[in-house]
Amino acid sequence: MDGMLIVNNLAGLLIVTSLLVICANRVATAARFYMLQSLVLVAVFLALACVQGSHELTLWAASAFVTKVVLAPLILIKLLGPLPDDPELTGLLGPAWMAALAALIVLVSWYAVDAVRLAVVAHLKPALAVSLGHFLLGLACIVTSRNILKQIFGYCLMENGAHLTLALMAGKAPEVVEIGIATDAVCAVLIMALLARRIHRTLQTLDVRQLTALKG
Repeated sequence: MDGMLIVNNLAGLLIVTSLLVICANRVATAARFYMLQSLVLVAVFLALACVQGSHELTLWAASAFVTKVVLAPLILIKLLGPLPDDPELTGLLGPAWMAALAALIVLVSWYAVDAVRLAVVAHLKPALAVSLGHFLLGLACIVTSRNILKQIFGYCLMENGAHLTLALMAGKAPEVVEIGIATDAVCAVLIMALLARRIHRTLQTLDVRQLTALKG
């Protein structure tokens, strides 16, 4: 039971780091907070591996460390760091409202998972609620932001939430599946970062409202 408590508490830290990522004003700062969040996610995987006796989750944690803690943040900093930070491209919601929205999302997620009757997550429902809430918070970041770079980070938050959900529900998935899930984030981040650079080079803006010029 102590191991379950550790997993649930570590999962709760993911919401805090998500807010730090969303509210960061600079790409490098947001990337470092994302790195911190991914490190917490790795710690969750390791705690789950100890609780469930899952060798697969240990390998999952190792691959997530390489891809999410090291490679993805480096790609974000290297490719997106040189792009200008536009203070006018703020989100529709300020930090206080985003924190209130996060609390509401977690509450709704808790009620959603409370009806789940699976033995594998019987003692991990708080973590499962956080994983769902984490996904929805990343989606909220995408919807409420006018900045392409913020939307990329929103995707990263959604991916971490989905990653945690799968780890909680299918901790003994084959190693090939785990490695594939861990590396998809790197591929997606790389493609989106390159597209963002191309859009800025072509249109000289990171405002998604200006992308109507791309319509045929």
